[in-house]
Amino acid sequence: MQVLSRKSAFSLVELSIVLVILGLLTGGILGGQSLIRAAELRSVSTQYNQWMTATQTFRDKYLALPGDMINATAFWGDQATGTAACSDGAVADGTPGTCNGNGDGTWGGGAGATAESLRAWQHLSLAGLVEGNYQGYLTGGTSMPVGTVVPRAKIGNNAGWEFLVRTTAGNVIYGYEGDILLLGSESVMPGNLWNPVLRPEEVWNIDTKIDDGRPGLGVMLGGGDDVTCITPNSLDYGPTSAANTNASYNLSNSNMSCRAWFKMRR
Repeated sequence: MQVLSRKSAFSLVELSIVLVILGLLTGGILGGQSLIRAAELRSVSTQYNQWMTATQTFRDKYLALPGDMINATAFWGDQATGTAACSDGAVADGTPGTCNGNGDGTWGGGAGATAESLRAWQHLSLAGLVEGNYQGYLTGGTSMPVGTVVPRAKIGNNAGWEFLVRTTAGNVIYGYEGDILLLGSESVMPGNLWNPVLRPEEVWNIDTKIDDGRPGLGVMLGGGDDVTCITPNSLDYGPTSAANTNASYNLSNSNMSCRAWFKMRR
């Protein structure tokens, strides 16, 4: 007599257990990702305060804004060779050496590959006030390498921190003219971290915790060129414009569409 083999199969109880385990694993992964992102967002305010403290400490010690300092080569030597060299025969060559600013009290001196805002990170590094080594200029003047020219942010997306100055029509941020700190990622626009790195809800969260939660007012100014991040966008409004008071984050948009601006002077 032929013996028929019994085919094994999952029972409903076994299938239920498997589904519960898969659900727990999925929930744990998603929960872990949320915790990681929350920690990254907290790092934004931590790093911002770090850069503010370093800049103010530099000013107290050297009586100048980093990058704008007129006698930087007297402390760290002259960059006499290579890209963006600023040879000064009266000063000994330095390794790596640096360049002086024009001493006008802002990062407006120089342009492109040799801007004072780029030398600022190098001066802070040479003074031992920030971690890392920064070359102080753009190679070829066409890109802003994070980690080489500017510090890396801790929120992923190749994000970094850039010093900038806003002084002309078409470039002011909600009526603010002066030195700012930009959080963004490298873009095709030469020499700027112009790509977005935050969702509107995330930049609103940071703004609410460290400032006033309003993109057009306060120390932190929301960064976006169109209504995908902020309504209205952030550029070229006068200091008394109603747009500054009425601007709001587009919280219904879940895409990465925002940068962040921070005033360097309160």
